[in-house]
Parts: sequence; C-alpha cells; structure tokens
Amino acid sequence: MNKTALKNFATNARKELIEKVKARAFKIGITVENIKKAQFESSDAIYIDGKQLSAIEKKQREKLISRIKEIGYTQVVEEVAYTWFNRFTALRYMEVNNYLPTKVRVLSSSYSNTNEPDIIREALNVDLDIDKELVYDLKLNNKTEDLFKYLVIKQCNNLNKYLPFMFETIEDYKEILFPGGLLGKDSFLRAMTDVTAIPEFHWEQVEIIGWLYQFYISEEKERVFREKKKFQVEEIPFATQLFTPDWIVRYMVENSLGRYWTESHQEHSSLTENWEYFINSCESEDFDEKIISNTNKGLRIEDIKCFDPAMGSGHILVYLFDVLYEIYLECGYMETEIPRMIIEKNLYGLDIDHRAYQLACFSVVMKALAYNKRFFRSIEKEGLTLHLAPIEETNLINEEELAFIAGEKEGANYHKVKKFVEQFLNAKTYGSLIKIADYDRVFLEHRLDHIKVNPAKDIFEVIIREKVLSLLPQLLRQADIMVTQYDVLVTNPPYMGYGNMNLVLSDFLKKNYPDSKSDLFACFMEIDHYLKAEGYYAAVNQHSWMFLASYEKLREKIIRKKTISTMVHLGTRAFEEIGGEVVQSTAFVLRREYLPNNKGIFLRLIDEKTAKDKRDMLIKSANNEIVSQRYSFDQRNFAKVPGIPIAYWLNESLLNLFEESQAVSTNYEVRNGITTGENGKFIRYWHEIDFCNNSKWLPCNKGGSFRKWYGNKDYVIDWEDDGKNLKTFVDHKGKPRATLRGIEYNFEEAITISRVSSSDTSYRWLSEGFITESASNNIYSKQKEDKIGTLNLMGWLNTKVSNYIMKIYNPTINIMPDDIRNLPLKFGGNDISNIVRENIKISRMDWDNFETSWDFMKHPLIQWKVENGDIEDAFEKWSNFTERQFLQLKSNEEELNRIFIEVYCLQKELTHDVDDKDVSIRKADLKRDMKSLISYAIGCMFGRYSLDVEGLIFAGGKFDLSKYISIKIDKDNIIPIADQYLDGDITSLFTEFVRVTFGEVSLEKNLQFIAESLGKKDGETAKEAIRRYFLNEFFKDHLQTYRKKPIYWLFTSGKQKAFNCLIYMHRYDKSTLSRIRTDYLHELQIRMDAEKKSLLDVIIGEGTTKEIANAKKELKSLELKIEELRAYDEKLHHMADMQIEIDLDDGVAVNYAKFESLLAPIK
Repeated sequence: MNKTALKNFATNARKELIEKVKARAFKIGITVENIKKAQFESSDAIYIDGKQLSAIEKKQREKLISRIKEIGYTQVVEEVAYTWFNRFTALRYMEVNNYLPTKVRVLSSSYSNTNEPDIIREALNVDLDIDKELVYDLKLNNKTEDLFKYLVIKQCNNLNKYLPFMFETIEDYKEILFPGGLLGKDSFLRAMTDVTAIPEFHWEQVEIIGWLYQFYISEEKERVFREKKKFQVEEIPFATQLFTPDWIVRYMVENSLGRYWTESHQEHSSLTENWEYFINSCESEDFDEKIISNTNKGLRIEDIKCFDPAMGSGHILVYLFDVLYEIYLECGYMETEIPRMIIEKNLYGLDIDHRAYQLACFSVVMKALAYNKRFFRSIEKEGLTLHLAPIEETNLINEEELAFIAGEKEGANYHKVKKFVEQFLNAKTYGSLIKIADYDRVFLEHRLDHIKVNPAKDIFEVIIREKVLSLLPQLLRQADIMVTQYDVLVTNPPYMGYGNMNLVLSDFLKKNYPDSKSDLFACFMEIDHYLKAEGYYAAVNQHSWMFLASYEKLREKIIRKKTISTMVHLGTRAFEEIGGEVVQSTAFVLRREYLPNNKGIFLRLIDEKTAKDKRDMLIKSANNEIVSQRYSFDQRNFAKVPGIPIAYWLNESLLNLFEESQAVSTNYEVRNGITTGENGKFIRYWHEIDFCNNSKWLPCNKGGSFRKWYGNKDYVIDWEDDGKNLKTFVDHKGKPRATLRGIEYNFEEAITISRVSSSDTSYRWLSEGFITESASNNIYSKQKEDKIGTLNLMGWLNTKVSNYIMKIYNPTINIMPDDIRNLPLKFGGNDISNIVRENIKISRMDWDNFETSWDFMKHPLIQWKVENGDIEDAFEKWSNFTERQFLQLKSNEEELNRIFIEVYCLQKELTHDVDDKDVSIRKADLKRDMKSLISYAIGCMFGRYSLDVEGLIFAGGKFDLSKYISIKIDKDNIIPIADQYLDGDITSLFTEFVRVTFGEVSLEKNLQFIAESLGKKDGETAKEAIRRYFLNEFFKDHLQTYRKKPIYWLFTSGKQKAFNCLIYMHRYDKSTLSRIRTDYLHELQIRMDAEKKSLLDVIIGEGTTKEIANAKKELKSLELKIEELRAYDEKLHHMADMQIEIDLDDGVAVNYAKFESLLAPIK
C-alpha cells in the first residue's frame, strides 16, 4: 500500500473539503463572524441574500445554527468536512468491492474511456427512488454538478437503512453543506478515483479506511504537538490516535482470543496452524500442569465477548472478526449466519471520537459483507445491533433535564439519575477510563420508554424532550458496554504524556490511576474492571512502562497479580510512520489472573532496523525457526532486580548478581542538577559572554552528546551573589520557577553523565568548580578522600558491562538517578585507576585541541609545525599523533571491558571489542582541520588569539595590544570579505597569517595545500578557492562550530553578496556600524560606480561584439549589486544613527537580533 500517496490525498482532501464547506455555509448566510437573518420567511421557504431555501433546507439550516451555537463555527466546519470525507471514502470502498446495493458506481466509471461516474449515466435506471422529471431537467440543462449532488444524497439516504451510523437521513444539516465542484478535474474526488495514484486493489483491503483516517487528521496532530501545549478536549482524539500495523494486530489477537479459545478447546488446536503470529508458549506437560485447571472447557464461541476500549477506526475489531469467523467455522456454524453472530454477540468497542466510531462500524459491516455478500439484505430484513459506541459526555445537562429524566425534581429517583449522569462528566476527556458504579439499567430504560410515548406538555418541554431522546439512549448504550465484563480485551491505547494533559485529565488520573498517571497508555493497562477473572488483555504501547521508575508500582501489580503470557519487545521503528529513537514499542498479552510457576515467552526484536524486519523475525521466532531472540522467563524473577524492570533476557548469574553485589548507592550519592525555569535567561555558551566576568558567570555542567572520560564543558550559568537572581526567580503568582536540586554539591568533583542519550551511556570526569544543571546526573563519593575508588567506578561505568546492565533498568533515552544508584558494583579486586587517569588525560587533550574549549592553547597544526614550515608535514605529524592517541584509548577501553566481562561472567553476552565509532575522541581530519586553522587565523586577526601568547587572549575585559606582536590585529574590528583581491580583505589577511606563521618559503605550497583541502576547483588559483570559501562557506561552518551562537558576525547586503564583512562580537562598540558604512560600504560604492562607467564605455565604444556582450552581462550583474548596496546603505545609515549598544551578558540571541536586518541569518 502506497502510504505516501494516501497521505498526500487525505491531507489535501481535508483542506479542500474545509474550504468547500465554508463556501457552502457562506451561500446560506453563515460565516465565522456572522449568521444572517432571513430577509423573507414563509411557511415553506426562507430567503437569504436573495437565495430561496426550501422548507427542508430551512430546517437543515436551523439545525446547523443550533450546532454552531453548541460547539462553534470552526468545529462544525471540521465536523461536516470529515463526515463527507468518511461518506465518500465509504462509497469508494463499496463501489470498488461491488457492495453497493444498486451495483452502480457512484464516484467513478466502470468504463476506462470516461471519468463521468456511472450513476450519472444510469441516473434514470438506478434503484434509488429518484424523481425522474427532476433528473430529466437537470440533464437537459447540463446541471451535472447538481445532478451528481442529488444522486449522491439519494444514495446516502438509501444506505441509511444499512449503515445509519455513517449516512444520516435527509434532514441532517450536513446535507445543506454538501461540498460543490466535486466533478472538477482537480477535485479530491478525482484524486480518490485516480487508479494511477491509488490503485483499486488498495480499496480491497478494509484497513485502507484506518490509514486514510490517520492521514486525514495528521496535520492537526502535527499542529497540536508543534504547539507544545496542553491538549484541549477536541484535540485529544487526533493527538492520541495511532493506526496499528496489521502484523502487530494479528499478534495481539491470535495470542489473546486465539489462545483463550484453544486453551479451552484443545481439540481445535489445529486452528493455530493458520495463525503465523501465534506463539506456542508452553510444552504439553506444562500446559497440563499449569494452565488446564484455569480453562473453561464448556466455553461457547457465541459467549465470548471481545472489547477494544479505544477502537479508533476498527482495525483490531476487524481482525478479531476474522479469527472469530475461523472459530465459528470450526464449531460447525453455517457460513451465512456467522457474520451477524460475531457482530451481535462477540464484538464491543468504545471511542471518544465520533469520526472514528463511524469508520469502526463501517469497517466491521464491510468485513461481514466480505464473508456474506447478501449481508445488506439480512440487515434490511432483521436490522442489526452493533455494540460499538462513541462516548458522549453530560457536561451540558442541566437540573431541569435531570428532573425530566427522573420524573421528579428531588427524591430517590432524581438522585439515582444525577449519580448516573455525573459519571459521564468530561467523558470525552476520560474515555474508557471511566468506571461505572451507579447504573440502574431497568429504571433508566423504563424512564426512556415513558418519555418516548408521552409528548411534551409545553414548548419548553419540547426542547428538553428532544435533547433527552437524543442523548439518553447513547448514554445507556455506552454504559451497557462499560459495565460488561469481557473475555478478551485488545487495544492500541491512546498516547499522551503528563505534560500534554489538561488540568481536568491530570486531576482525574491522579485520583483514579496514581500508579500509571504519567501517560494515558499506562492507565489503560489498569482497566481490569473490564475483564473477567480468566480474561486476556492484549495491547501495544510504549516500552517505558517496563523500565522507568515512575511505573515501578504498576510493574509490581502486574507481576504479583497478573500473568504475562507473551511479549514482543519491538523497540524503535515498529511503526513505519515514526522514525528515530524516541518512540520504542512493545506488544504483549496478559492474563488477568496470576498463575504461579508459569513462564512467559518474550521475543526480543529491538535490534531489527525496520518494521518489515521485525515482522519477519516475529514470524520465525513464534514458530521456533529462530530461538536466539526467544526467552522463557519466570516473572517472579523480575522482583530480584531493584526497580522491578521487565528485564526478561537476564540469565541466572546476572539475576544472582543483583542479590549478591553492592549497589552504586552504597558508597556514592547520585544527584540530578538544578532546573532554572528559563535556561535562556540564566545559561549561556561560554563563548558568548564577557569571559573576564567570573564574578557572575560560573562553569555549568549541562549534559551534551556522547563523550566519555572528559569534555562537554560548554556552558556557564549566572551565579552572581551566590545565585541570587536564580533563587529569587518567580512566576506571576510568586512561585519559585527554579528547582535547586543538589546545590549542596556545587563545585565538588564528580563523575557526570548526560541525562538524555540516544546511544550508549558515557561518563566524564567533572573537575571542581562546576554547577550542574538538570541535563546532567552527577555521582559524588561519600568518602571524599577516596579518589582511587571514584576513578575505579568511572572506569567500570564506561564499560560495556555497565551499559549492558543500565539497559536492564532503562533502555530509554532518559537516564534517571535511580538507574545509576541501582547498578550492581563488583570490581573483583581490580584497581584500574591508572588506566582511567590515562583515559581522562587523552580525552582532555583531545577536547582542548579545539577552540570550543576554554582551555584551548594554540592550533594543533602550529603545535606540530615542522622546521620547513610545510603545513602538509605538520598535518601528517598531527595525524600520526591523534591516531596513536585514538588507538591507545581504544586499547584501554577494550582492556576495561575484558576485565569486567570476566568479573561479571558475561562472556556469552558481550565481547571486549570497541567499535571505532564508540571511541569518543577525534582523529585528524584534513578538511575539518584546515577549516579550524582558518577559524583560528580569524581569531588571531581580531585579537581573540595571538601567535605570541597561548590561550584565549581577548573575550571581554581590557584590550592589551602588547600581546600581539607577530600578527597585527585588525584595529577597527572590521574585516571585509571581497569577491576579488583587495588590500586588507580577509583573503589577504589570511595569506599574511600563513606567511608569518609558517614562513615565506613555503607560502605558495601551503596556500595550495589549504585550497585543495577545501575543494579547489579546476582552473582556480589557491587564493581564489580560499576567497570562495570565505564568501560562501565560512560563516556556515562558523555557525556549526559555535552552535548557532556566532562570535564572528557576518554583515551582508543580501542575495547578491555585494558587500560582506566580519566583526568580532566581543570588540563591538556603538561606532562600529558607522565605520562599516563610511570606511567600507561607501568606498565600495565608489568603486562600483567607477566600474559601471567603464562597462558603459565598452558598450558604447568600438569593442568587439564579444566584448560588448560580456560587458552587458557584467553590467546587469553589477547594477543588481549597486541597487542592493543602495538599499543596504539606507538600513545601515538608520541603525548607525541609533548608536546601538550591546551587553555580552545578554548572549548572542538577544544581541544578534538587534542587527537582524543587517546580518546573515542564523540557520
């Protein structure tokens, strides 16, 4: 199935339908701003803007207005748009599969030579109770669009008797908003029926309904996540839904419903041969010993109730239907009677989304039609009862309506109704998590029957009666489903983290689901009230519940009170539409009752890279073709590991290790850092600020990427007056915004690890003097004098053994302090401190060899400069050195792995080898190192560095000219970047830097070497290549090096690059702009004017045809530059007159924004 084509179609269809529905509403006097009153009104018509609306249209418009007053214009437009989308999707599905009762295509033609739908050609013959005179008239007057609308509505009304949930009757207000222009060549309907984009065989699979719905709402889903706010009730459906891949659905259904039946009826065990995802979870002797006593041999198929509490578009229900059908056949039922029995006896479902409910009902009925082509006739004769419902809420029921339902204004019946109704307050937010306690079905049904047969007493009661007759049956239907206990529950629950929950939802979960409140999916693991004692629960969700400390109580409940039957641990990329490492999934089947001594079967598919690979491996592992990723595990052993992670892959020796070894927490404290409440206010990259202001800015340890041993020292934090600004930072209510965790450990030595890591863990030495932010976790020794012990711990932490055990606790990307505290520590008498010291030394040397370190001294190619000044030779020496360092560190890490793999007896699980990619220091890289040399040279030109004094020379504070002897710094802090050679431009200054640093003799050779490393083109000179780099690439590289917080600012006139210059942020003053304008920009304008005059002389002179053509071409380009300079001069003049000051403490983001219109964009 081409999901890209489906997504493009569905998202474009939504936009088109919304606009067309708005256009229809406008024609009947309804816009988002205004609802027009009728200009003239009679008993059978009204007039809006001179347009006559019939009595039926009048009633439809009134219903529309009433709905707008209830939920708002935008919501109604969205509702009508998706309703018509659902209807057209249903019509397309039925016509392709020849399910339409008329057997006439409605949206397309069965003939290849025309696009006109068959229903238009067959309009006079189609069995739809049409008005033939009207059809003749519309055909005669070529009103094809009106005829199409008429016929579609007739078809929809005809389908109401079969599919009332999808096709409401003629009086529904959605008819008056029927979208126009659907037969146009660019309409979404044409795209839907375009077989080159969406082949008809796609429409033969009922899951296309679910995919189209997911893609239809995808832009809204992306919007609400992009806005990063609390979800409103109307946003919850599309924010939380995710269509379940077919193979995951099959695994869940086959191993829940399938197992439930075959355990009770072993004589039907041959059914499992057709279920390729069925996992045979125990041997026959185990079954007899552990399972058989908990089965019901008298179980009848028609008594099994299957439930999806978050059914979405019904994908899971559809496959439940398939498996149920197989079981019915095995039990000897007639094929024609099975579909009705499944729908009316076996399938149940709920969803908060009315759109999804429609599609779920449709999908189930379509599945019935697939098995019984005459099913519509059966519905026509006998009707059909579906146990599927959209959850309705009672927030808008008032006291008068309660009294009307109860038949009294106070008393027992009134309170009975009130309790019942109040259970559904905010039901569209809580969904199936509601637990029904007060429900007198007999009484409420009696009251409903009474209201039906007794007319309203007055006009006020008419409105109340209509509302009650509309809502009460729906409440009874959903209550019936909610109080039923089921044999099998299968679901892909909604996903919503605590941060996105509105206050109503979060308060509800705190009260009712305290052990799983962090995410909706986890709460859905605690809906045991829906299951019979021996029932099965199957779900796919995020695997965080298996490991995170916030779900420890939930895990404890599961392993002590339930039984894990099977699990398929999927990891990342199980859902094709979700890439990256963040979303990691697991699918599993639980028995509600606890079976002691039972071993669950766990399939570990986390290493397979694609959904297809995972599916293929599941099939092979389920059938025992591959056993290496199949684990049989006694769930009681989970409790042996601190935190009770679902670490099913552990062998006996590792389980014993947790009981026998000391945890890290025995001798070490593990602390997360402070949360500022607004990092942009209190934290900077160190290179942004006045580096001399050490009374305000102190080193800050703030996570970072994968790097072991030393480094990631990038930040500083405002800690002036002992953090006074941070400690007094409050919100509008006066509540402190900062959380000052672990400040008693400020400035102490520690081992540190980034809290978020998408790869393996990496620990670094943190020297004294740092304040730690919440992106890091720090480990502090309880015995301050035991530095050797701390070094040994760090050595162990950076091994494969530590990482392997860490993934037992937490294979997610967020490392929590408890994960580190619980690690079992065992040294086996080994002192590895000297190896660790060497590793720290090597890593520190690597870190400090780059100018992004505040301990950077000089560029490595200058450190390794050879006597003849040849940069190529210097690079070779540097390259050899980094290779030796790299290999030494790799060897040391492999030795540490070897030691601890032996100590922990993990020879079968791990090897000591270290991949090059996991050695976190850098080898020499020609292109990178030439670019860094250029960056260092610019630093020397501006005075940030000096060839005469090592280290950072000027980054704020007092400017000392005596430190710059070898290279004269740029006095006015302005270096032009020209597209041709100029004295004092950046290319000439760089050439001088190379000459002074490496010598006159090797200058040309060195420039050639640098140019070639930058990608010199054929025909270019070395200086031309270097100039091109400065003009086109340097600033991009600078942004990358300094993480989009540049210290060298590129002033540029625009697209033509007519004028460009760099300044050094730390040397900026309020006169800088004036100097740029008068000393550089104006001079360039004068030169360009002179160049223009020269070109004009050629054009009007006696040059050759070729010379004149070339001059014209150059003139055209030059005039664009001159115009760009003129416009830039105006802006520069205006801002120069403002005498703008900057404060380095504000950081780059604030200061750069002050000159945004003059500077190159940061991107």
